[in-house]
Amino acid sequence: MIALIKTIMLPVIEFLAVKTQRRITMLALIVIVALSEFLILGLARRTFVFYTIDNGDIVVEDRMLKKSRSREIDIIRYTEEMLLGPVNPDLLPLFPYGTKLKSLLYRDGVVYADFSEDAALPPIEGGSTYNNFRTFYNGVLRNFSMVKDVRLFIDGRTAFAGEFQKGAL
Repeated sequence: MIALIKTIMLPVIEFLAVKTQRRITMLALIVIVALSEFLILGLARRTFVFYTIDNGDIVVEDRMLKKSRSREIDIIRYTEEMLLGPVNPDLLPLFPYGTKLKSLLYRDGVVYADFSEDAALPPIEGGSTYNNFRTFYNGVLRNFSMVKDVRLFIDGRTAFAGEFQKGAL
């Protein structure tokens, strides 16, 4: 048993004794671990647009969201992350705090998103409900290329019907 360990470990120790070989081996291990972590976690980069409190300038936040096998679940995760608001405290949320996603369906390239009645009010700090819904609409189209249209509802009632379609912008 000891002889077997010596025959395996001795060449490894001699190989790692050389500084450049040791560094290349460690670098290769780091790359393998990072690549495997990336593949196992299955994250996707999503962009979120928010506006500054001071003058309403556009700020884009990138977030890594977990991917799933269902496009509908990916869009739900994106929408719920949007409802959480910006990470930076100097940015305005698109929807008032407390707004909830009541339901979301993705069928034949169309997203049907129903928000709680809180979404009808602009955020306390300012902003426009129309512009915020338009920003959400554009964000879904930008982050999910398979989506052709987004239909928005507030408490089961149609909101801004057809106003955000590509021809209407």
